[in-house]
Amino acid sequence: MSIKETVLKQLESVVHQFRNVEEQMADPSVIADAKRYSGLAKQYRDLEPIIAAHREYHEANDDLTEYEAVLSGKNEDPELIEMAREALPETKERVEQAFFDLQRLLLPKDPLDGNNVVLEIRAGTGGEEAALFAQEMFRAYQRFAETNGWKLTVSSISESGIGGYKEVTAVVEGNDVFSQLKYESGTHRVQRVPKTESQGRVHTSAITVAIMPEAEDVDIEVKDTDLKIDTYRSSGAGGQHVNTTDSAVRITHMPTGVVVQCQDERSQIKNREKAMRVLRAHLYDLKLREQQEKIAADRKSMVGSGDRSEKIRTYNFPQGRVTDHRIKVTLYQLNDFMNGGMKEMVEACRSNFEAQRIKDAFGENA
Repeated sequence: MSIKETVLKQLESVVHQFRNVEEQMADPSVIADAKRYSGLAKQYRDLEPIIAAHREYHEANDDLTEYEAVLSGKNEDPELIEMAREALPETKERVEQAFFDLQRLLLPKDPLDGNNVVLEIRAGTGGEEAALFAQEMFRAYQRFAETNGWKLTVSSISESGIGGYKEVTAVVEGNDVFSQLKYESGTHRVQRVPKTESQGRVHTSAITVAIMPEAEDVDIEVKDTDLKIDTYRSSGAGGQHVNTTDSAVRITHMPTGVVVQCQDERSQIKNREKAMRVLRAHLYDLKLREQQEKIAADRKSMVGSGDRSEKIRTYNFPQGRVTDHRIKVTLYQLNDFMNGGMKEMVEACRSNFEAQRIKDAFGENA
């Protein structure tokens, strides 16, 4: 069975399921049962995008068939022939895109896509310049979060001597946060002339970005006996209270050695709650990476694995470009990107890695 036949066969089942859900939702006895109706409404919402893509595919395919018939010599109207000739390339692209969308929507959904995330940025090679870039990248993600209507809450910041960030951790909450940010994990390299460079030479520095899905209590069990909890006085912004109260919290997970801290809140209890959210995300991330490594052991490519040792992107300030090395995409919109305008790159990454998932699911010719 060909790829196309396999996909269309799956669609038959989906269309049948969608019609069945529609019929049930129109049943007065079902409408009266709020719990059952709510469950059906969720199924309807989940299936609706597939049905819409299915409709678009057939409409585009019908148009393509019509234009090809006109150009095959069965029609002698010169205006109609010219119109068909002009419309043919765009219609072929519509058919290809619609079929790609169908394959993507038929893939099993990543259950983590709807999760909130813990964002962690650390300065790497490059000293103060790396710390400055870490601070700028955090601001870029912060602005991107704002454009999406997400809530970003800082958990901890460790500042460098000239205002950069040695490390910053935050929780990002909103709709489908992980689905959009999950491919940002890795090493981000910056090439530019540092403010401290007197001779105008371009330096290369690096930071690491970690995007970790926030775990629910049911996902990760954390035993109190495995935790070492220290309190200390906060440093940095916060006024007199920060310097006189042991409100900051540091939690060490003894079995793994993972250490998290939070000093953003005035209350020690709130700082502990925030730190525990970050700790659970770290432990969940470790669990997920172990699973990914087992899967990746059978594959030559680690593309899309989220491996943080991987250099994923370069930001070249002299040339005003940002390049993602995994998907081989370069955008000459660096200033806009650093001000939160990263949607085009985020979408390019998602499309590329979804195409890889489609190949894995349906075959190399998908």
